[in-house]
Amino acid sequence: MTSFQLTSKEFYTALGQDRLIGSRCLDCGHISAPQRQICPTCHSDRQEVIEFDGKGTLAAFTVVSVPPTHMAVAGYGAKNPYCVGIVTLQEGARVCAQILDVDVHAPHTIRIGTPLVMTTIERGEGETRKKYLAFEPA
Repeated sequence: MTSFQLTSKEFYTALGQDRLIGSRCLDCGHISAPQRQICPTCHSDRQEVIEFDGKGTLAAFTVVSVPPTHMAVAGYGAKNPYCVGIVTLQEGARVCAQILDVDVHAPHTIRIGTPLVMTTIERGEGETRKKYLAFEPA
C-alpha cells in the first residue's frame, strides 16, 4: 500500500490510483476530505492520512447547465448539463464531486440520501489526461 502525505498533490495521486484519501486529527478525531495539514476543528497540526472506502450518501446537489471553461471543454453545456453534489462519506467527511448516472434533465428525480459509491472520470488527452473524483448510485 502506497504511503500518502498531507499535500494536495497527494489527493490527486491517490485519485490516479482510484483511491480516495483524507485526514484524521490525532487530537480531536475530526475527519477531512481532502486531507488537511491543520485540523479545521481544533487547529492541531497532528494529522494522519486515511483512506476512505468510497461509500456515502448524497447530501446536496445542483444541475449545472452553464459550466466553467474546463467542463465546457469536456462537452458540458446547456444541452448537456451535469450534476455536482456534496457527498457525506460513510466515515463522516463531506466532499464535492460530479454525480454520474442521474437524470440531469429531470432533477426532481434526484434524491437526497441516495447511496453513492466513488468512481473516477478521466479527462484530457496525452500528458494532460487526469482522473477526477465522481460518485454514482450504489
